[in-house]
Amino acid sequence: MRFAVIMFPGSNCDYDMYYAVKEILGKDADLVWYENSNLSTYDAILLPGGFSYGDYLRPGAVAAASKVMNQIKEHAAKGKPILGVCNGFQVLTEAGLLPGALLRNQNLSFMCHYESLYVENDQTLFTSEYNPGEVVRFPIAHGEGNYFCDNNTLQSLKANNQIVFTYQQNPNGSVEDIAGIINESGNVLGMMPHPERAVEAMLGSDDGLRLFKSLVRNWRETYVANA
Repeated sequence: MRFAVIMFPGSNCDYDMYYAVKEILGKDADLVWYENSNLSTYDAILLPGGFSYGDYLRPGAVAAASKVMNQIKEHAAKGKPILGVCNGFQVLTEAGLLPGALLRNQNLSFMCHYESLYVENDQTLFTSEYNPGEVVRFPIAHGEGNYFCDNNTLQSLKANNQIVFTYQQNPNGSVEDIAGIINESGNVLGMMPHPERAVEAMLGSDDGLRLFKSLVRNWRETYVANA
């Protein structure tokens, strides 16, 4: 399985994501500059955290309008896995690949610490290595992580089991304690906490490693088996 870690101007978690996949997971991965014109050889796309384009318009808004997003949307439409973390989550919502929006944290402050999350849906490409209701620990590092959507969208997320992670103690004011959601097709996951920063026990948690293991296992069982 081959991963592309997309680098935008201002990305700062790209090497964290690359390290998690390449060094810890042991899979093929490339750091791909956003102007790269060909993502066809990659099996999964990872959008890392950071401050793409300095967040000068809205977090993720300029990156969402970049040309590489056309290819990412094509990958998503084909059912290939797309993971957006922190700023990557913001990019996915701005690009329309996930519903809702990320607002300023309720306390209007940047927060950087570990949070405990509930695994709400273990039946996804990204979470099959977890148990339903399990509590995991991932770090957060964001100033605009307050997930918001209107009531109709919220009810749709619940009805389709698209809420994947929730906060045990909501740090940012997100509606319904939402920390991560998936699209209706189940192949695009956006989340504010950083699983790539929780892949080694020495870092404080290795709970994030199972997210990447889930992705590899399900890709092997679904895509390779049917190839």
